[in-house]
Amino acid sequence: MVQQDDVTAIREAVTAGTTALGIELGSTRIKACLVGPDGTPLASGSHAWENEYADRTWTYSLDAVETGLRECYADLVADVERRYGVRPTTFGALGVSAMMHGYLAFDASGGLLVPFRTWRNTSTGPAAAELTELLGHNVPLRWSVAHWYQAVLDDEPHVGDVASLTTLAGYVHRRLTGRHVLGVGDASGMFPVDPATRGYDRRMLELFDERVATRRALPKLEELLPEVLVAGEEAGTLTPEGAAWLDPTGTLQAGVPLCPPEGDAGTGMVATASVTPRTGNVSAGTSIFAMVVLERPLTSVHHEIDVVTTPAGDLVAMVHCNNGASELSAWASMLGELATALGSTATPDDVFGAFFRAALDGDPDGGGLLAYNYLAGEPITGLEEGRPLVVRTPDSRLTLANFARTQVYGAFGTLALGMRVLAREGVAVDAMFAHGGMFRTAGVAQRLLAAAIDAPVTVGRTAGEGGAWGIAVLAAYLRDRLDAGKGDGDARGPADLGAYLREHVFATAELDTVEPDAADVAGFATYLERYDAGLAVERAATAAL
Repeated sequence: MVQQDDVTAIREAVTAGTTALGIELGSTRIKACLVGPDGTPLASGSHAWENEYADRTWTYSLDAVETGLRECYADLVADVERRYGVRPTTFGALGVSAMMHGYLAFDASGGLLVPFRTWRNTSTGPAAAELTELLGHNVPLRWSVAHWYQAVLDDEPHVGDVASLTTLAGYVHRRLTGRHVLGVGDASGMFPVDPATRGYDRRMLELFDERVATRRALPKLEELLPEVLVAGEEAGTLTPEGAAWLDPTGTLQAGVPLCPPEGDAGTGMVATASVTPRTGNVSAGTSIFAMVVLERPLTSVHHEIDVVTTPAGDLVAMVHCNNGASELSAWASMLGELATALGSTATPDDVFGAFFRAALDGDPDGGGLLAYNYLAGEPITGLEEGRPLVVRTPDSRLTLANFARTQVYGAFGTLALGMRVLAREGVAVDAMFAHGGMFRTAGVAQRLLAAAIDAPVTVGRTAGEGGAWGIAVLAAYLRDRLDAGKGDGDARGPADLGAYLREHVFATAELDTVEPDAADVAGFATYLERYDAGLAVERAATAAL
């Protein structure tokens, strides 16, 4: 329980505007997190939303973005007032992050030319394959440049009108500040980044422009992409129009400095202090992905591995799976309906927790069951579309515990296949942190993830806060640099993001580390062999249904 002295200090920080605010637009929730001067979460707000599948395209409308942001921010303000008796009017810094990749194309007047194509869309196969060969760099289906080049290949009518391309975080940031910029981590999911310059790779830009010129005359790609900034650089200030867009009540004041907008991968790295070589993290939500900071570039191009960067611009190997915990949540929801029908008053969280905990009593290999969480296509396993499946043989042991375990295993199955590619590359990981909603139920997903990757997994007390807290920390990093530079107009504060996280944010963090259990590791290995072989069933289902 927060003591009265703490409440008074927090109230003063809110009133003085020494806090930092982070807002992240995730796949199923928009979440805001307010942190104090030391990075401690003080209040939060959220708004639930869902993507639409319209005309065979996964999308969110910009109206839904605007409505969701406003409701999320209003929810945060209400939480601050409820807890501390004051309403914030300003912040020491603000940051925005969102799901990475995808395609947002605008004309010269700022009008959206085609509906937002999210990371979930897998319709860019020809473009991704051609660019991967051309650049000698894996260009995944969901990358912005793959979407742009596919539109060029398809000669889509809007292509000649495109004046700018950005990500969801970049769009929101531009609405708030008027600046067309992007954090280097998010930018590295639009087009490959050169770790030496912390900007777009110039040689690859030239190759791309030469290839496009063989088809039609268009602006150079760099003219369309956002300017790249690294963590700690000021990325503009909140304009009066931006303040009114986020907070129509007029309470929020303009002038708040903003950190570079980032992707959810970058904020996940920050939220787990995984920004230095040989550290990594797993983020589990609607999608699930692992990030491992590299000591040196990979020796080969792998379609299973994206090479992106940390928010500071260091190379990262990313294993990104389009499908995460959604199918698991759907089963938990159905079981909740059953509980309600039987007269239970259990809450959704109660049901989810009980379902999760049951997994710990399952057989190490899941009792012969298989679960595929493929709601969408999965590039790592070569599937353009998904069909969620539960598969078993007549001699499988169908129990609640085995069913629950295989649903969790299913969420980690594709991830484990990708991590084995990194292991063959000789990539070493000393510490793997995990965060996201799956890890709120203590000890379950953490233990089974340790089995899936055969490495220790650490979870902190902010595991459930996820990327909203991560972008709030990046905003606090900017605030502290600006404060340290006052008097000479230069932002000089802590220059190294890794050191800042270790010394200022995680120095006293409450961390829990689980070592892989030998029986679980062996059981998951058996499960993964069956899972890999059973992908033929998944492919047949996508063809037949």
